[in-house]
Amino acid sequence: MTDWFRTMAAGNALSTQTADELQERGFVVLPEVMPPYRLAPLSTAYDAAVESATGSDIKVGSTSTRVTDFVNRGPEFDEVYLHPALLQACCLVIGAPFKLSSLQARTLRSGSPAQGLHVDVARHSPDWPLLGFILMVDEFRADNGATRFVPGSHRRQDILVGDIPGTLVADGDQIPACGPAGSLLVFHGSAWHGHGTNASGRPRRSLQGAYIPRAGRAGTDFAARMQPATRGRLSPLAQHLLAP
Repeated sequence: MTDWFRTMAAGNALSTQTADELQERGFVVLPEVMPPYRLAPLSTAYDAAVESATGSDIKVGSTSTRVTDFVNRGPEFDEVYLHPALLQACCLVIGAPFKLSSLQARTLRSGSPAQGLHVDVARHSPDWPLLGFILMVDEFRADNGATRFVPGSHRRQDILVGDIPGTLVADGDQIPACGPAGSLLVFHGSAWHGHGTNASGRPRRSLQGAYIPRAGRAGTDFAARMQPATRGRLSPLAQHLLAP
C-alpha cells in the first residue's frame, strides 16, 4: 500500500527558500505554475462552468460569485489541486495525512470593497491546520483586489476564528499577494487575510481550495457528488486525496 504522505513529502517541487517563506510569513506566491498554453483552456472551462452552474452550487454574495466543486467540472482543473508543490506545502504545514476539503471558483466583481481580515479555521478545530490555496486565473494586483495578508499572523493565538478587529491591524501591516495569471498562492489558514478593493473596472477570477487533516470534515462531500466521468479519470493519488 502506498504511503502517500511520505511520497509527497519527499518531493522536490517546493524549494527550501519557498518553504521557509511560507512558514515565516504565512503565505507565498508560486509564480506562473500554470503556463499560458494550459491556463487558456482552464480559463475557458472556468467561464463555462460558472455560467452553467445552478441551484445551491452557485452563491452570489455581496462582493463575489462562488461556484462549488471544481473537481467534477472538468479535467482542466485536476492539475490545480494535484500540483506537486502544493501537496508538498500541505505536508509541511499540516504535518500529517490530509485530504481536499474544497475547490471552488470565486469571481470578485468590479467595484467590490475590501473584505475584512479573517482566519479560516479555529486552532481547536479538527480541520486545523488548514492549508489554503488560490490559483490566479486572472492576474492578482493591488488595484483588482489581490488577497491581503498580515505577515507572521499565523503564529498569533489570540484570534480563534472569524473577523479580525480593525484595531489590531494597521494598513501598513497588510501586504497584497500579487502575481501574474497562472500563479498559485499558498497560505496557512490561520494567517490573517482578506481580498482587497477591486477598483480595476473588471471582475477578477480565481480558483480557491483548502486541504485539511484527514480526520477533519471536508467542506464538499466529493464522494457523494462524484460523476462517472470524474471517477474514470482520477489517479490513485487523486482518489486518496478525495477520500471522505
